[in-house]
Amino acid sequence: MDWQALLLSVKLSSVTVLILIPFAIFVSRFLAYRQFRGKSWVEALIMVPLVLPPTVIGYYLLVGLGSQSWLGQTLESLFGHQLVFNFSGLVIASILVNIPFAIQPIQRSFEAVPEDVCDAAACCGMSRLKVLFKIELPMVWPGVLTALVLCFSHVLGEFGVVLMMGGNIAGETKTIAISIYDSVQAFDFASAGQMSLVLLIFAVTVLAFTTSLSRRMGAGHASRRR
Repeated sequence: MDWQALLLSVKLSSVTVLILIPFAIFVSRFLAYRQFRGKSWVEALIMVPLVLPPTVIGYYLLVGLGSQSWLGQTLESLFGHQLVFNFSGLVIASILVNIPFAIQPIQRSFEAVPEDVCDAAACCGMSRLKVLFKIELPMVWPGVLTALVLCFSHVLGEFGVVLMMGGNIAGETKTIAISIYDSVQAFDFASAGQMSLVLLIFAVTVLAFTTSLSRRMGAGHASRRR
């Protein structure tokens, strides 16, 4: 087991989720409640990472954030180091790739919130921010939880965009997925099988727990409505 790569993957997943989920909540709420010209194009743009190969996204990030581009040079001067082949670059890449996994389930949850509930809260003098935290978030929590688990699990197993953007630097950009690939390349199938089994058990366990918890929370909301 490559513990260093596993811990780096967990760190990358945690940082990505902490940054992406709060952003996704506000974007999802806006898309769920607002109608505007070009909304379909915005939603299509958000969903692009679902159909675009991760290596393609990694290529554009590599070119766009590399030291040869004006954006890469600007960011390098701001952060003091280049983003390519660096953990910070992996975080940016992971956020972009996982935007649809974060926004879609939360947006669907916001769309399921009854309009009369929000109208009643507004009539009681509650501000929009208070309505969000006191009324809406408790109702859309299953969607938020689903987004969190999907993003964390997806980042944990990312390969293409991570390899393109970060390369294979031990302790910096070498994640568990890349470690599995290296083990297979070295014909060390025992190590590759062990690491793959850990990811498989984790994925099945977390998804089963999330599904069960979402079902219980949904049943709780339904009983309170009655």
